Amino acid sequence: MTAYDKLYIDGQWVTPVRGGTFDTIDPCSEAVIATVAAATEEDVDIAVKAARRAFDEGEWPHLPGTQRAAVLRRIAQGIRERVQALAEIEVRDNGKPLPEAIWDIEDTAGCFDFYADMADNFDATREKPVALGDESFSSVARQEPVGVAGAIIPWNFPMLMASWKVAPALAAGCSVVLKPSEVTPLTALELADIAHRAGVPAGVFNVITGFGKEAGAPLTAHPGVDKLAFTGSVPTGSAIMQTAARDIRNLSLELGGKSPFVVFDDSDLEAAVEWIMFGIFWNKGEVCSATSRLLVQEGLYQPLMDRLVEEIDKLPIGNGMDEGVLLGPLVNKTQYDKVLAAIARGQEEGARLLVGGERPAGMDKGYFLKPAIFVDVPEESWVWQEEIFGPVLCVRTFKDEHEAVRLANASRFGLAAAVMSGDDERAERVARRFRAGIVWINCSQPTFTEAPWGGYKQSGIGRELGEWGFHNYLETKQITRYDSQKPWGWYLK
Repeated sequence: MTAYDKLYIDGQWVTPVRGGTFDTIDPCSEAVIATVAAATEEDVDIAVKAARRAFDEGEWPHLPGTQRAAVLRRIAQGIRERVQALAEIEVRDNGKPLPEAIWDIEDTAGCFDFYADMADNFDATREKPVALGDESFSSVARQEPVGVAGAIIPWNFPMLMASWKVAPALAAGCSVVLKPSEVTPLTALELADIAHRAGVPAGVFNVITGFGKEAGAPLTAHPGVDKLAFTGSVPTGSAIMQTAARDIRNLSLELGGKSPFVVFDDSDLEAAVEWIMFGIFWNKGEVCSATSRLLVQEGLYQPLMDRLVEEIDKLPIGNGMDEGVLLGPLVNKTQYDKVLAAIARGQEEGARLLVGGERPAGMDKGYFLKPAIFVDVPEESWVWQEEIFGPVLCVRTFKDEHEAVRLANASRFGLAAAVMSGDDERAERVARRFRAGIVWINCSQPTFTEAPWGGYKQSGIGRELGEWGFHNYLETKQITRYDSQKPWGWYLK
């Protein structure tokens, strides 16, 4: 695309009713990348009404699943044809290194293919007989699309997060209004272009770019929306949940985390270093599931800290387009300032900053930050308890398995957790004691479209990905019939 100053509504590129725009910024150079359309309540209303018509009067929800699957596969193919260009947009919009961005875009295409397969099989499995206790009646349970889905996504994995909601919703037969983050809106508009070329009917997929107050809030409050799916912060998720409660709206939330990584002293040292760094510094630590609380058994603590400091000093930081870079800039100035404030607060609360936490030498432009490690972190401190969403690792030691599990579970969050040990039985035992929706053994952060994704406690409601993500966009109906030719006999004797 050559311009991003229009919204995609009802199969057309349209100028916002009020004509507003905003700039999106390259976090590496701090230069303007593009001018983007700024939707307001009027545009949201038009988009939701278009989605409502497409669902209530259009063919999409009634097509055979195989036909919807064919469209989703064309979307996947369209994404693959643009992998390099889309990845470069993500680098400029988000700051992540190019290899990570390419990985994200390839996973996005794979997500559409996965849900195309689910759509293919839907018609054969959507109705199931129900055994009843009265032979005069027969019953089936039938799954149907929930309706119009309002999807709001974050800025850390822009196109991939869009696919986690859009692909299963379209596969199920829903129509969608997608609101991307104003920080990284560009690939959502590219997705609209790809979907249009793939033959998605008018109104079935709509993209409104803009800010939370002007576009996101009206979308969550619109009476024409049947289902709300949100990924983002706990405060925003709480506000959306309150809005949804007023109309008893179907809701799924994927929120924050402060995920623990428990490392026992029988772990392989080099493997532990590798997975700890990947768990917190992948995507600059701007990951909801980042294993940002490291719990190390006392016997391994010192050698592990020494190796982590060595490797952090060697971590290549720079422009995500440069070869070999593993850590790009934080996504924008707002997030950069938040992370710096969190580091200052950690020091004020008594945690010891072992390494990092400052702007790398010679990088005067862009939102670059050297990864930070806090040690001796008080258990009740803010930096131990709250999500920082940046390349900041907080470390505590533990004596035994009981203490490790207690410390790991002592959080209002429960998105993810990881454990590493040379003792497989212990690792399995600890994994089952974690109060978290995603658990890794001897690794951190691998994500697969086939497996459920979501958290316990304040980390969210519901699951995305796999068959669970598909069921997010379905309602279940019972259809019961009376099979006898005679009156039932309640009134007529």
